[in-house]
Amino acid sequence: MAIVPRHVLGAGQEPPSEKVRLAAIGCGGKGGTDINESVKAGAVVTALCDADERRASGMYRRYPKVPKYTDFRKMLDEMDKSIDAVTVSTPDHMHFHASYRAICMGKHCFTQKPLTHSVWESRQLTLAARKHKVATQMGIQGHASEKCPLLREFLEAGAVGNVREVHIWTNRPIWPQGHERPKGSLPVPKGLDWEMWLGPAPHRPFNDGFAKWKGGKVGYLPFHWRGWWDFGTGALGDIACHAFDHFFWAYQPPHPVTVEAKSSGHNHETYPLWSEVAYEFPANGDKPAFKLVWYDGGKKPPRPEALEKGRDLPSGGRIIIGDKGVLYGTRLVPEEKMKAFLETKPERKYPRSIGHYKEWIEACKGGKPAGANFDFAGPLSETVLMGNLAVATGKKVEWDGKNMKCTNIPEANKYVRREYRKGWEVDL
Repeated sequence: MAIVPRHVLGAGQEPPSEKVRLAAIGCGGKGGTDINESVKAGAVVTALCDADERRASGMYRRYPKVPKYTDFRKMLDEMDKSIDAVTVSTPDHMHFHASYRAICMGKHCFTQKPLTHSVWESRQLTLAARKHKVATQMGIQGHASEKCPLLREFLEAGAVGNVREVHIWTNRPIWPQGHERPKGSLPVPKGLDWEMWLGPAPHRPFNDGFAKWKGGKVGYLPFHWRGWWDFGTGALGDIACHAFDHFFWAYQPPHPVTVEAKSSGHNHETYPLWSEVAYEFPANGDKPAFKLVWYDGGKKPPRPEALEKGRDLPSGGRIIIGDKGVLYGTRLVPEEKMKAFLETKPERKYPRSIGHYKEWIEACKGGKPAGANFDFAGPLSETVLMGNLAVATGKKVEWDGKNMKCTNIPEANKYVRREYRKGWEVDL
């Protein structure tokens, strides 16, 4: 995209060529946020797409003259020359197909977390983005916060010494899980293209509100899809890309070598009511091997002995245990140790973000890569999604990260790369 300098048009004016022409795939809920924030950062909306016009209605009213589509493939083909970049804010099972097609057409891409539904898909998006030299960003807004570079500076300054254990937990799921697939079907509501919404997932009849859950009803739309194996990625996919982010950027671990999960039981329709997933990471340079444990569904790690009495663990958080100290969030415990550490004034080594969406838009214009670009977000998502593979098998998985292969449980490899419905096959 050619950029015309501002001084050519006069001070204070922004030429149209400095606006990134944006097409949104998924316009309701988080999609609306991604559109609005991208526009604030310097994009102009040229096309909108959503399989559920009901959820997209707010954005459709805001941009009445912009072309609307239910099929992103048709939108990309017809609007190709009017699109510089896309946001992908669909349910998880559609992330790969929408992002991959756009990237292969040379479009810059902002994709919500988790990057994809499967490990293989995350690897392919990472490779595709490199090949086509597009600007990318995964939707983990916390990556742009002060706490991300701060944690790296703390760890590199020896706040805890060598990391030995990391414990991360969440209050998710906050949607129903543990249900069987409903029987029967209901009429597809007007404005919902159910076949398009299903996309590459196996076909199933539309059915919503077939069981009760916490005073409401269980269904697929607009939010309960997160708990279904075919569509969502459970608590790990929803939160772990956020929760692992700062530590992974700070410590830059290699692929895990084993992943083992305990859970309430996996019926292969929905994710379990709770799970605990233990990753083992190998030594990396001068960094020794360490363990990372994930907890969801109300499970929490043991309370650190260094944590002062009266301080209870909240519904979600992170603890990093080293051979010289414990970080609870970004604070050493006990608090006296934090005060003593800050007296050394750890060096401010890493730049702070200009904003999550602003980073991406500036990268689209030829600036430096965004912080959560796919070279970082792809491997991060692979590790997160390995947890779901372990939950599905219920066994300890030995993992060859380079080749994306379970070496001890051959049957588990079917979860590395899922099969797509006819018409949605991908030819790489």
